[in-house]
Formats: sequence, C-alpha cells, structure tokens
Amino acid sequence: MKTVVITDGKYRASIAAARVLGRAGYRVVITQTRGDSPLDPPVFSSRFVAETRWVDGSCADVDYAARLLAVLQEYDRPVLLCVSAVTLNAVSRQKDAFAEVCDFLIADPDVLDALNDKDAVHARCEDLGIPVPKQYDGEPERYPVVIKPRCGEKFGLKAADRYIVAHNKAEYEAALAKMRPYDPSPLVQDKLTGDGIGASLLLDGEGRLISALCHRRIREYPISGGPSTCCESFYDEALIDQAYRLLRSFGFVGMAMVEFKGECVLEVNPRIWGSFPMTECAESPYACHYVRASAGEAVPYTPCDYKPGVRMRFLLNDAVATLHYLRHGKLRMFLGGIADLFRAKEALSASDDPTPMRRYLRQYLLRR
Repeated sequence: MKTVVITDGKYRASIAAARVLGRAGYRVVITQTRGDSPLDPPVFSSRFVAETRWVDGSCADVDYAARLLAVLQEYDRPVLLCVSAVTLNAVSRQKDAFAEVCDFLIADPDVLDALNDKDAVHARCEDLGIPVPKQYDGEPERYPVVIKPRCGEKFGLKAADRYIVAHNKAEYEAALAKMRPYDPSPLVQDKLTGDGIGASLLLDGEGRLISALCHRRIREYPISGGPSTCCESFYDEALIDQAYRLLRSFGFVGMAMVEFKGECVLEVNPRIWGSFPMTECAESPYACHYVRASAGEAVPYTPCDYKPGVRMRFLLNDAVATLHYLRHGKLRMFLGGIADLFRAKEALSASDDPTPMRRYLRQYLLRR
C-alpha cells in the first residue's frame, strides 16, 4: 500500500485530499507543525487518515525543511503532497534532498517565483496572445482600477488584503500609499466585470497536462472580491488550453490554478488552491493522478473527467457572504445563498466521514 504524506493539516484542502486518497486505497499520513496550530486539525479525526504526525516548530523556521525531511525518511519512499505555499517553497528550494526519500511534483523555485509575480504573468500572457486586463504605469486613464502588489502572499497578506479597488483619484492615491510598504511599484489594472473563474491544472514531471477542473465563483467574501464561498464546476476546453499554454511556457510541473475574470487572466496560484475541495465534490481524479504521476506512472489526460454542474459551498463563510449581500441590497444573491443551503454540497462534509466537519465547526465557534 503506497503511503502519501499530506502536509499542513490545518488547511481545509487537506480534508478533501485525505478522503479522496484514503478511499482510493492509499495509506494517508497527515503532518502539522505545532507552532502553527494550537489544536488538532479537523483532518486528524478523518477515518481515512492512517497516521498523524506533529512537526516541532513552525513552517517559518529556517530548519523546517530538515524536520519535515526527517519525518519522510521514516517511510518507504512516500509521495509528498504539500498543501501550503510555505511548505511547497521550502521543498522546492531543497528538491534534491527531498527527491532522495520521496516522490512529488513540484516546480523549481525560479518557476514558482515567476508565476507568483503578477507582472511576469501579465507580460507572458501578452506574449502568448492571452487576454489580460489593461495595466497602467502611472495614473490610470479611467476608473475603477485595482491596485495590488506583485506577490501579496510573500508579505503574509490575506486574500482579501492583497488588492484595493479605487473609484477615483483620491482613492487611487490612498491605495498606492497603503500598498507601497509591500511593493514600491504596485500593479494598477482596470477592474473587470464578469464571472470569476478558476482553471485548475495538473502537469506531470514532463510538463504534460494530466488533469484539469474548471470552477465558476457564485459568491465570495468579502463580496467586493474576496475568496470564493460558493462555486460551481463546469468544463471549458478553450479556457483549459489557455491555462495550459501559460503554465507550460514557464516550465511548470505540479498543481496550479489560473484565475480568470471573464476572458482575462488575473493571476496564477502555483499550488493547491482554496476551493480544492471541489475536486472531491465533483468526483475528479485530480489527487489520485497527482500521486500516480509523482510515483513515475504515465497518466493519460481525459477531458472533463469530473462532474460539471456541481455546486459547492463553505457553510460558515457562505452564510456570512449571503448576509452581506442582503445588507448591500443584492436580493438576488441573498436568495441564491438561501437556496444553496438545500442544493449545494458542503465542501467539508461527507456522509462516510462526518467527524472532520463537526470538529471544524466546533473549533471555529471556539475561536469566535
């Protein structure tokens, strides 16, 4: 039985990954750094997790990679699945050492840095003929615009704090002043309208596409443009092709989500993304393909190998978003949120594994 070590168990994505791989017959081990989680992560209680491992210290420690490597050495060449960007980058910087004891699909550090740089992605899209929002070097020609650092995650900013929308010159100047401590020359782009879309791709060690999944945002929080609280799976071959051409041009391997607004590329998340639980809800083989390809197996690509039209929500986040839509007079969005209490799948819930969801709710309420 092949062992898969999933890191950073405190993140919600680890629950979906553990369930899918556990059901597929893999032996799932979850790690979590003690310094980053005061409580047992909800995934620790999953019936599909064979073993849980605490790692001393924090992911931010200089010797974190060495501690994680020591854990991996206790297993017979496991597959490593990194959930957080911090762990992913730590392993990427020491790929040779990790490759001696485990299998994985992780891009080189320079590739990850380039894809995390919104300006570099914007320029590459222009070279490839992929639509992008208009970008300004100085004061914009029109409003509203979005001001954001080239890599908000590098500064520890939460998703909702990685951009500011300006509707006039005064707001634009205030946004520049707020963003300059993180980036002296932040990006200024037209604020686009249209659906927020994610094309999540998996590329094997040779850069070949082996799995893909598209999702469309239904609601988000903050409602002005935050992370998705409810989304729906769909299939778009042209969108996947654009995302693949972009990732392939950087020499990328592994998991990534290319974010679109309408037809334009906004940015790339070269890692597991926030709505990763959709891979479980839509019955995608994404996680299993990752393990198989990491171990060296040739995995053929099958278009639309998941269920389109699956709507998924994060219960607590979506409830807050739904109330905020009501406060802002968006009655249709509010009513849609109420309806989705009955028709959307809960991202963290599963009838054959109910305990992680109960623990997540309990810990969330305790934190509040």
